[in-house]
Amino acid sequence: MSQQLKEAFSFLSELKENNNREWFNEHKPRYESHKNFIKSVFEEVQTKMESYDKIEKLKIFRIYRDVRFSKDKTPFKTHFSCSFVRRGRERRGGYYLHLEPNNSFMACGFWNPSKEDLLRIRQEIAADPDEFKEVVSHSTLHKFWGELQGDALKKAPKGFSPDQAGIEFIRFKQFVFIKKLELKQVLDPNFSTEVSNGFKTISVFFEYMSDVLTTDVNGQSLL
Repeated sequence: MSQQLKEAFSFLSELKENNNREWFNEHKPRYESHKNFIKSVFEEVQTKMESYDKIEKLKIFRIYRDVRFSKDKTPFKTHFSCSFVRRGRERRGGYYLHLEPNNSFMACGFWNPSKEDLLRIRQEIAADPDEFKEVVSHSTLHKFWGELQGDALKKAPKGFSPDQAGIEFIRFKQFVFIKKLELKQVLDPNFSTEVSNGFKTISVFFEYMSDVLTTDVNGQSLL
């Protein structure tokens, strides 16, 4: 498997240097072969994840870029990526895996929560900031993922005091964890197992957030 991943990365490096339709069309059979192999890697990760979570869908992102609103008009992405969608309204949050030469990583959390979800999360943090801090600093989670990341407001959001306990988290607009992957990790024969094991460490955060987002401020179920 490591040799096939090396070859896939070599293709992506070449694509980065020749990011045009003519080159891509000429090498499309290579792309299709690498895409099918990477899909099998993603599917293997999903199978392992289903031992501890329920995955509704594996979404593999297309290599074609949407350039309509971008200054960068290169037509192709230079990475392979996918998301793992959790099954059911009671399971919130998502997983993401990104494979790219010198920029591979895995991520999970809440990348673009709705206004309603964001308000509910902020309300819960304000109600018990110590519990939220305890969750995001959980030893197993923190050892693998490090600090909570995401875009944040510079000031307190509307309806919340700048002096509110937990304001450093209430200002967040995203709640994500990101783990960089070194090439030797990606090429490791146990790569899919290691990714799955890494995603498993986020369970305490997903359990907390799922409980918050499926109840109202009084703790009543919304399902």
